Amino acid sequence: MDPFLNNFIVLLSVVDPIGVAWLFAAMTQGTARQEQRRMAIAATLLASSILLVFFFTGTILLDWFGITIPAFRIAGGALLFLLSIDMVFARQSGLRSTTTKEQQEASNKQDITVFPLAFPLLAGPGAITTILLMASASGSSTVYWQSLLVLVLVIIITLLTLLFSPVLVKALGETGANVISRILGLLLTALAVQFMVDGIKTAFRLSA
Repeated sequence: MDPFLNNFIVLLSVVDPIGVAWLFAAMTQGTARQEQRRMAIAATLLASSILLVFFFTGTILLDWFGITIPAFRIAGGALLFLLSIDMVFARQSGLRSTTTKEQQEASNKQDITVFPLAFPLLAGPGAITTILLMASASGSSTVYWQSLLVLVLVIIITLLTLLFSPVLVKALGETGANVISRILGLLLTALAVQFMVDGIKTAFRLSA
């Protein structure tokens, strides 16, 4: 599969803009539309800043911790595989959801911009892992800039879904959002396995 399309599907599946938009609409029910738009824009900007930092410093972080690219691809693939299983069964995953106590804390807050919207719903461990995988796999300048373009496109799609979340919720409902999440989960399952297979192949090739 083309690296651009591969990265786009993986990151879009992990961030799951439709699922996040449904949660956003539920958490901001009764909030003025102007305030909803402000939180959506601010949270998307904050989440994108977090992801961009990891994109530009990803390989440096891996080198600093002494983690090889094949090892991270195997570990990252395994992590995304677990996330994809939860998506297929429409379960809340710890990779991009909050704990019960965090949900109680969030329900008592009027502004959910930073927590839980920006983190962990948008820029959670799953998204950060995906960004690090994309950055570490950028062997050429073309792939590097394509990966950056993927991140920008997913950010734009996410912002649009948040801004139009009331319309999406009315049109899709929870069932519709879960169906889309399941489809993305199926695609992510195969791509996560491919990450692990590629990592294992590269590890054996380097050790040979």
